Amino acid sequence: MTEYGAPAIWLATVAIGIATYGLRFSFIHLFGRIDDVPPKLERTLRYVPPAVLAALVVPQLVSIEATARATLLDARLIAGLAAGVVAWRTGNVLATIAAGMGVLWLLRFLIL
Repeated sequence: MTEYGAPAIWLATVAIGIATYGLRFSFIHLFGRIDDVPPKLERTLRYVPPAVLAALVVPQLVSIEATARATLLDARLIAGLAAGVVAWRTGNVLATIAAGMGVLWLLRFLIL
């Protein structure tokens, strides 16, 4: 294992911070100057939030257990599916969170 000194760690932290700020600022600056976003880019950007949400949520729903039974009966997966159905039917974020957490708590504390 390589051990870096404090100056190297601080330099890396500052460099990453500057790069992140520069990237975000460039988009704010760019879209502040463009009056119309091209339709193709706008259609593409519509899929970014669902893709990010799926990348964050799906790994938390799938069990590491090797058996299919343990994965399918996992409380997180069942609660996630219930939340997904509520989100699909209502489109309400608060109702989705409430349904998912309600099912998760019900399964964790009362049933499983």
